[in-house]
Order: sequence, then structure tokens, then C-alpha cells
Amino acid sequence: MIEVDGVGRSFTLRHRRGLLRGETRVVHAVRDLSFRVAPGEFVGYLGPNGAGKSTTIKMLTGILAPTTGRIEVAGLDPSRRRTTLARRIGVVFGQRTTLWWDLPLKDSFTLIRHLYKVDREVFRKRLAELCDVLDLGGFLDKPVRQLSLGQRMRGDIAAALLHDPAVLVLDEPTIGLDVVSKSAVRDFLRDLNAERGTTVLLTTHDLGDIERLCRRVMLIDHGTLAFDGTVEELMATVPGETSIEDVVTRLYTRRLPL
Repeated sequence: MIEVDGVGRSFTLRHRRGLLRGETRVVHAVRDLSFRVAPGEFVGYLGPNGAGKSTTIKMLTGILAPTTGRIEVAGLDPSRRRTTLARRIGVVFGQRTTLWWDLPLKDSFTLIRHLYKVDREVFRKRLAELCDVLDLGGFLDKPVRQLSLGQRMRGDIAAALLHDPAVLVLDEPTIGLDVVSKSAVRDFLRDLNAERGTTVLLTTHDLGDIERLCRRVMLIDHGTLAFDGTVEELMATVPGETSIEDVVTRLYTRRLPL
């Protein structure tokens, strides 16, 4: 479902030095990155700040084009077929909403239906299902700006799934949520993957999400893939540790010598 082959992404930064002089520097955010995600997998994508996670997500969703290498998501080149790909993937950014701030939540969903050209009856059935499992009924008529963070996050997840995507990309989907809301979101994502076979790529700093949801974990550092395996294999890299948080912290501290 996701294929990444030898992908690199560079940025050219220009700094002014004085009135007439400038300095150019090339930053390699991602270097020779390769991995595959099979249909139906739930994969965690981890790394310290600045490791290249966000750049990878932006390339997978077509926001950025790779400088080198090849990417396919759901059989499409994301940067060249971005509009078509949008109908096959769902994206949730925990720090940014895709909902209309001043509109009631249900009106945002209606606009999304028109954007994705979802059949009215299919939309009605899908929304009813999402309202049930995400418990949205109590605040559908509220403007998005009046929702709590937990309510907004559930709304964003529903918005990303209204067109029934084959791939769901999650960037910090439980950031800032209380214990109850976090548990509800985790349960929903687990059931979505198990029952509908939706392929999920999750990037998060909350390692509780990884422990409870992911069978496979990839670690990126300095733009390169440092680890790709099961959670059990990751735990085995640091003997004696009993939590994934302690293992990942140790690996980050010693800069992932795997």
C-alpha cells in the first residue's frame, strides 16, 4: 500500500550576511529512505524532533515532492497525483484541524462530502456509523471553535474517514487529550484497522499509542531508517528494559546505534 524506494529530500537555505553577501546551505532532511507498508498493517513511525518524520509524511501525502527516489501510495505518485490520492487516503494532523472553525461540526462534514464527491446515501450511512463509534452526537451542532480538544480530535478523525480511505496517516492524533479521550481514540483506531483492514501509519511522541496499537515500528534518525521491526524486536535491542518508552529513550540518547 505504501512503497518508498531510495527517497531523499533536500532543502536549500539562504542566509543574508551583510547587505550584499549571502550564504547558501543545503539541508538533507531525508536520505536514502526505503520501506514498504503492506495493506492492513498498523505501523508506528518514530524519531526525535528533526529526524525527518514530518518531511516523510508530507512526501507521502503529496505536499512535498522527493528530491530523489520514488514513492507510491495506493498505487499513485503522491506529488503528481495529489488530487486523486486525496480520495484514497485520510490524514489527521493533531496540531492542525481540517475542520471549518466557525461552522458547526456537521456542516464541516457536509462540505467534506461535497469536496470528496461522496454519494449522499453513502455519506449518511458512514456518518451515522462514525457518530456512533466516536460518540459525536452530543456536539454535531456546535461550532468547531467551541469544541474541546478531545471533541475536535474525534471530529478530525471522522472527517478523515468520511470517504472511506484505504490508507490513514496520523500525525500526533492523541496530542493533548485527556486519559478518557485518548483511550476512546485508541480503541476506535484499533477496531478500524482490525475490522475494515485500513492501513495506518502513525507518527507520535506518545509511546503509549505505539504499545497499544502497533505491531511494527520504524525508527528514523538524521533522515535515515535506523530500525524496522516488531515491537518485540525493538524491546530486545536494549536488554533489561521493560517499557517501550525506556527503550526508545535509551536509543535516542545514544543516537540509535542499531
